Amino acid sequence: MSATSHACPPAAAFFGFIGAASALVFSNMGAAYGTAKSGVGIAAVGVLRPELIMRSIIPTVMAGILGIYGLIVAVILSGQISLQSYPYYLGFAHLSAGLAMGLSGLAAGICIGVVGDAGVRATAQQPKVFTGFILILIFAEALALYGLIVALILGGKTAPGACT
Repeated sequence: MSATSHACPPAAAFFGFIGAASALVFSNMGAAYGTAKSGVGIAAVGVLRPELIMRSIIPTVMAGILGIYGLIVAVILSGQISLQSYPYYLGFAHLSAGLAMGLSGLAAGICIGVVGDAGVRATAQQPKVFTGFILILIFAEALALYGLIVALILGGKTAPGACT
């Protein structure tokens, strides 16, 4: 083996797979929490004002999108993992991509759940707060979009040197 070549360790793929799993698992945890927490508020609104159920479902839909973001990153990352020509550099890049997406999705899901629960209840009592409520949800969803953008950039990294 020459001084300029690098051996690709089999353990590098472990980090890539953990990144893919992290993207999916943490994003889905955020989506599940956001759906459950806002669903409690929707159920409370449905008792008092059943005509607002469909309008109140927006936070649940936005929380579900977080899981899709995580799925996209997980599929992209897992498709790039191989035992040949997969150095630690790519494993670490894919780990960081998965964590960026997963933890951003988790944070966004918590935010969407809390805001969704309070927002649908407030909208049932005062319809004028609906616009502000939706804007807050959009900013919460943007947190996950930031993670998705960073994950896609990190997932697109290429190894500076080939393995032998």
